[in-house]
Amino acid sequence: MKDLELVGLKSHDCHVLMQQFLVVAIRDIFPNKVRLAITRLCLFFNAICSKVLDPVKLDELENKAAIILCQLEMYFPPAFFDIIVHLVVHLVREIKCCGPIYLGWMYPVERYMKIFKGYTKNLHRLEASIMERYIAEETIEFCSEYIEKAKPVGLPESRHDERVRSKGSRRLHLDLQQAHLYVLNNSNEVFPYILHHEGLVKENNPKRSKNWVLKEHNKTFLDWFKDTIFADDNAYETLRKLADGPKRKVITWQGYDINKYSFYTKAQDEKSTMQNSGVTLRAESQHFVSVHDDNPCVASMSYFGFVEEI
Repeated sequence: MKDLELVGLKSHDCHVLMQQFLVVAIRDIFPNKVRLAITRLCLFFNAICSKVLDPVKLDELENKAAIILCQLEMYFPPAFFDIIVHLVVHLVREIKCCGPIYLGWMYPVERYMKIFKGYTKNLHRLEASIMERYIAEETIEFCSEYIEKAKPVGLPESRHDERVRSKGSRRLHLDLQQAHLYVLNNSNEVFPYILHHEGLVKENNPKRSKNWVLKEHNKTFLDWFKDTIFADDNAYETLRKLADGPKRKVITWQGYDINKYSFYTKAQDEKSTMQNSGVTLRAESQHFVSVHDDNPCVASMSYFGFVEEI
């Protein structure tokens, strides 16, 4: 802060500052013309550093670079301009000859050199240490392709391995009423009753919107369906079981393993540092734009929740 300088920044840090942060930082602290020139320089670097470039627009970018430097000469002292500032003019020409800038960056090489640096165990023989570790790693990866079924030596096995080898389906405890309605909506035997009840609700409320009719149908269909089926002596046994709804007495567990995944209830999860109770379901449902929308559309939507009970 004493010298108002940025010290210790890498080239990538400077790129991020110039392309993203500098434009925001100078919004209210410079005159409009100065701020405009610096902003155009930042946007220029943001454009040429993109991974996708349009060759047709390169000439336009090259002309913009010359105009930006002329604007900087108008507002900054001569001491500001050195060879580095002048090189901005040649960056677009370099892209035309060598391709996008990111292909020539040193960041991937520097990251890989950090990996090589970690291979060094003998400071007196740096290259030998790197070469030995690199060859050992390549050999292990090559051999691992031919012994995929072999058990690892010295590595502990997960306590879930034995329990998750069986296949099965995941079950999620929903509200009993919602689960009952979901089953009925997906049963072919119940489909005529659903259409009949929707017609009754619409007939009794002719001035209501489709959104209101759908909500009222979902709210009253279970009781109506149960009364209708048990009042009919000729109803099939399957319809009687569907109308009766789910049983209230079931065995519950605190967790289960399936398809190499472990799930716990929300109450059991609160006792652990790990979270294994979150679930998601992608389902199709009718969507309305507003309360007065009479043309609902069917679309997929993701629902998120927790395993409350197993």
